[in-house]
Amino acid sequence: MISKEVQELVDEKIKEAIDSKLNDWVETKVKKLIGERLSTLEAKVKDRETRPKRVAIVASKGSMDMAYPPLILASTSVALDMEVAIFFTFYGLDIINKNKFKHLKVPSLANPAMPVPVPNFIGVLPGMTAMATMMMKSWMNKAHVVSIPELLEVCKESGVRLIGCQMTMDVMGVKKSDLIDGVEIGGAATFLDYAAEADIPLFV
Repeated sequence: MISKEVQELVDEKIKEAIDSKLNDWVETKVKKLIGERLSTLEAKVKDRETRPKRVAIVASKGSMDMAYPPLILASTSVALDMEVAIFFTFYGLDIINKNKFKHLKVPSLANPAMPVPVPNFIGVLPGMTAMATMMMKSWMNKAHVVSIPELLEVCKESGVRLIGCQMTMDVMGVKKSDLIDGVEIGGAATFLDYAAEADIPLFV
């Protein structure tokens, strides 16, 4: 029969052996995980150092005055050797809708872009939207700024990714055939995968 002292000694040795093996296993696993994380981080850092800067733009409005900013920013960014993607969601889809992009309007009602604030009761009068649209077209022509269709063509030719929001298309009943050529369809996950690595994210 084993004495109590011997049993305690045996138990202690077994515990030490188990603790040692457990510590070795944990240390090995931790080192492996840290190594994998460092490798991934190093790869991302290297990728950021070698690839062009990336710009991710969300275009959520479809009026003429709100169509210019994302397209001008995108075309300018490409000219500066940056990668660019524009995600057109909700009314922003009008900018790439082949039936609408040539006929975008400038709303006069509660529009902070108007040179003189227009009272609401005037903004709702018939013809005010057409007048505001004509005014903006006149300003753009005087400043020699190209039209929305021309800017879209520049963006496509220079490699800007034009992404139409799949969810918005489903909600609004917009089909791929309703969009201009060169547009890819993707959900929020598609754009976020790109935007997660963006150096410059913009929401318009």
